[in-house]
Amino acid sequence: MKKQTQFGLWLIVAVALVLGFSYASRARADIEVPGDAKPTFDAKCSSCHGKDGRAKSLHAKHVHARDLTDAVWQNDVTDERLFNSISNGRNKMPAFKKKLSEAQIDELVAYVRRFRR
Repeated sequence: MKKQTQFGLWLIVAVALVLGFSYASRARADIEVPGDAKPTFDAKCSSCHGKDGRAKSLHAKHVHARDLTDAVWQNDVTDERLFNSISNGRNKMPAFKKKLSEAQIDELVAYVRRFRR
């Protein structure tokens, strides 16, 4: 085989490997880890509360979504109240007890606590 052809084949193989590893690492990042409520929060809660929990969007203001980073609120609210609010809804917030398991709601409570500033 000519050296140019050999080099071309090696270059194609190297690019394919780099792209394969890049795709595999992104795919692993999207896998839901048990106990990690981020995918659930992103799917069910972030449209109102925002991905950062600050509720700064126009929609959040329209529905009066809670700023989950508020330290005063975080200190005052109990885990039980958070669980009940997620399960049964509160004001304009919908109930999720028929859409999420108790374990998922517990994970969301722990996830919301991570927003504390």
